[in-house]
Amino acid sequence: MSQSKREQVVSHLRYIRQELREMHQGVIEDGLLPEPDEVKGVMSQVEAVLELIEGKSSRKAKGR
Repeated sequence: MSQSKREQVVSHLRYIRQELREMHQGVIEDGLLPEPDEVKGVMSQVEAVLELIEGKSSRKAKGR
């Protein structure tokens, strides 16, 4: 994996980790479940990391 891809993956994972921590705090401290849009946002970030790791061409091949 090239250095720039690695940096992008690290950046995405840091963002995902922060979002999940905030959701977890909301559940533990306030007993509130995250909004569906928040969950969808994190899921799209996970998909972006997956695309960076696998490459867009292999992702398209899996979707067929």
